[in-house]
Amino acid sequence: MMELLPLVILIVGIVVLRGHNLRIKQLEARVQELQNALEGKVLTPDTGESIPAAYAVAQPMDDEPKVATEDTSAPEIEEPALAARNIADAGQEEDTPLASQTSTPPKESLESTIGARWAVWVGGIALALGGIFMVKYSIESGLLSPGVRLALAALFGLALIAAGEVIRRRTAPVLNSAFQNAMIPGVLTAAGVVALFGSTYAAHAIYEFIGPATAFILLALISLATLGLSLLHGQALAGLGLLASMATPALIASTAPRPWTLFGYLVLTWLATLLASRLRRWLIAPSLANGLLSLWPLLYITFSPVVDLAPVTLSMLAMIGGTIFLWPGRYPVSEAVKEDATTAPAEDTPQRVSSGIEWAAFLARQPLGMTLTAAIGALTVSLCIVGFSLRYGYPIVDATFMFAAIVAAVAAFGAGRLHAAWATILSALVAVVGTSGILTNWIAGIESTADGTASLQSTVLYEVLGLGALFVVIGAFFLRRFAQAEKPYAALWSLVMAATPLAIATISFVNFGNWTLDWLHGLYGIGLALVLIGLAEWQDRSDGEELNLPTNILAAGSFAAAVFALHTLAHHATATILLPVLGIAYLLAGRLRNWPVLPWTMVAALVITMGRIAWQPTIVDPSELGTTPLFNMLLAGYGIPAALAVLAAFITRHSPSLRLRNTLQALACFLVLLTIAILVRHAMNGGVLNDAAPTLGEQSIYTLLAIGASATLMALDLSAASPVFRYGGMALGVISVAMILTLHLLGLNPFMTGESTGRIPLFNLLLLAYLLPAAAYGGLALFARNRRPLPYVAMLAVAAAVMAFAWATLSVRRFWQGEYIPFWNGFIQGELYSYSVVWLLIGIALLGLGARFEARSLRIASAVLVFIAVVKAFLMDMANLEGFLRALSFIGLGAVLIGIGLFYQKILTRKKATE
Repeated sequence: MMELLPLVILIVGIVVLRGHNLRIKQLEARVQELQNALEGKVLTPDTGESIPAAYAVAQPMDDEPKVATEDTSAPEIEEPALAARNIADAGQEEDTPLASQTSTPPKESLESTIGARWAVWVGGIALALGGIFMVKYSIESGLLSPGVRLALAALFGLALIAAGEVIRRRTAPVLNSAFQNAMIPGVLTAAGVVALFGSTYAAHAIYEFIGPATAFILLALISLATLGLSLLHGQALAGLGLLASMATPALIASTAPRPWTLFGYLVLTWLATLLASRLRRWLIAPSLANGLLSLWPLLYITFSPVVDLAPVTLSMLAMIGGTIFLWPGRYPVSEAVKEDATTAPAEDTPQRVSSGIEWAAFLARQPLGMTLTAAIGALTVSLCIVGFSLRYGYPIVDATFMFAAIVAAVAAFGAGRLHAAWATILSALVAVVGTSGILTNWIAGIESTADGTASLQSTVLYEVLGLGALFVVIGAFFLRRFAQAEKPYAALWSLVMAATPLAIATISFVNFGNWTLDWLHGLYGIGLALVLIGLAEWQDRSDGEELNLPTNILAAGSFAAAVFALHTLAHHATATILLPVLGIAYLLAGRLRNWPVLPWTMVAALVITMGRIAWQPTIVDPSELGTTPLFNMLLAGYGIPAALAVLAAFITRHSPSLRLRNTLQALACFLVLLTIAILVRHAMNGGVLNDAAPTLGEQSIYTLLAIGASATLMALDLSAASPVFRYGGMALGVISVAMILTLHLLGLNPFMTGESTGRIPLFNLLLLAYLLPAAAYGGLALFARNRRPLPYVAMLAVAAAVMAFAWATLSVRRFWQGEYIPFWNGFIQGELYSYSVVWLLIGIALLGLGARFEARSLRIASAVLVFIAVVKAFLMDMANLEGFLRALSFIGLGAVLIGIGLFYQKILTRKKATE
């Protein structure tokens, strides 16, 4: 143990003396300014010339007190300092640049740093090591008895402390010298403290001269006395005293540990450090205190054989409470670090954050170190409490209450202080994570409990749900105090107070809720929805801005809570149908309150509805669906959301938000088409919904629906221009063309599949799958002419011609082959000749239509069809037809071609005469 003490002292000494050095430099610069102000002039740092003191502004120190509060010369310095301040305030309006020059102390050279400062550090460490080596030498040589050695070590420590105080008192009048007596009082005091602490510990641990209780009291008194001396010697000595105080319980072993005494002592030590930090505006020491106080519960829970979590919880609550009310409390740290110790602190006033400031700067508000150490430390302990209770069987009700108490305290810290945004964020995250850990890991154990399971379960659920409700209460407190001045922070709290209780309630419902009807979680969701919408109304009346972000976040949170309540009180078809009803209610509320988020809740409701439909396409249990076409639950489950979507699109048709109008129109169109398609699917499959491939008849209905929907959207676009109607209609036209190319002509073609075309000669599957789509494409092309781009119209016209050609061709084959027309049945001569006749007739018809409507695409399609007929005649008819049919085929082909030639000549002659 003795061999390790020099290394420990070396490290601690460097840290202590480095911090003390910074404080001394600030003190020297301040005193120099005061002395110059007393003389009525200051020296410029660059030229050394004298300028009037009215041009200089005395800058306050960061966190050092006035010099020598106990010295008799203190009044002589204190009064001129105030006078100097009046002179500085009067001259500040005259020349600010010169004032900024005088406030910047000159940089030290390497020589001055090494000679005047580092020498002091090394000297202090050498003193401490010298005392230790002297004791070690006396032990090894047997010169003195253990009691005498310890007494001499203690006297040496007291002498060093006394020397430090003497030098400190003599230092005050001569601090105008930049390096005279620099850091010496603090270094001597620190060395003396180390000697006292070491000798007391050795008396207990090595020689057993004193018992554990006496050693603990003595070490605690030395540590607390060190904290008291730090008020005179600076923050570095406070850090040394704090480390000693926190380490004392670990150094003194006890056969009967008392957690209440342990944590009571730790809290008192932490409180003493906090009070000293408040008096001197220190930031590092309290941050270190927070970290050490948070470390002790972790060590206690990990290594103690018997754990009592009550003192652990109270210690964390004390730490958060002290951080809220004592230091930094309501004091603006940005000003506190610049003020003298004699200046009275001001209240924590709100500071507006403009829209141009990044969130990173908002989250980095000072004192960041104190905020993070307090919040992270307390929340880590709360999670450790939960983990310990789940692992070792600690009463879950008590552990949950303690966890909730700490998390709520950290959340209150975030709401009560404007610099504590991280406390808000971390408390919300830990609340959700901890609740999830409690509920998800508790299921296995609760099912095996024989007695008291129901009451125990209810108690824990009430605790976690109550924690979520506390976030709403705490957030409302923050909005009442700071919402108007702190818009980014208010938006953050609005999100936290909406999302946190909802997330906790969802986790609770998933793990322990009744998925058929759960009144506990349902009423919780309803209450949350009403409270949040009420807070949104209150926030809107307080602020009144149209685009108020906190108001809209609260309104959105209210809708989310209502959706949660709906899912806890209803299921299957009821929830699916009522979701868009809920969206319509919030949409209509948007007509009373001009909150931009309210209409978008309808969009969210429709999206969630489609998600439920995708999860359960049958709306109800498949066995309850029924086989009656049209009039079944599909009509309600799909049709009511579709009808409400159409209503929402109609209500918002004059909305200034183009995105909202387009989104609702698109959702309405999709849901209407989906409703019709699903009803067709149900009817065409005998009342069964499955993932089987559709038949040609079913697919034909889908194609006709797509064509009809395209025409409907085009008509809507002509009456009320909308990019959704325009591009949506064209997209449906393109999709339908893709379907006929891939399915009608190839994949589901009865010529390829051998499917029955029906027994009736004309009214059969070919009529539904080819002729009706051909007529529909032709009508759509006429409707789109001069209203849509020419390539799109030409595509529709060609699609009509292709479908008409396919119908005629397949009808010829059915005439010769009968009900089944697969390709493996082969061809006969009459069938081959009929193809030529039909194709030529269709070509002539297309040519006539193209000329009548001046449709170049139809004339091109006619030419292609005639060309196919010519190729067929020379390649197939010449080889396969015989006798009269061969001659008749070529005679008819020639007559048609000559007639086409005469037709074009007539058209060209008429066109030339017109020109």
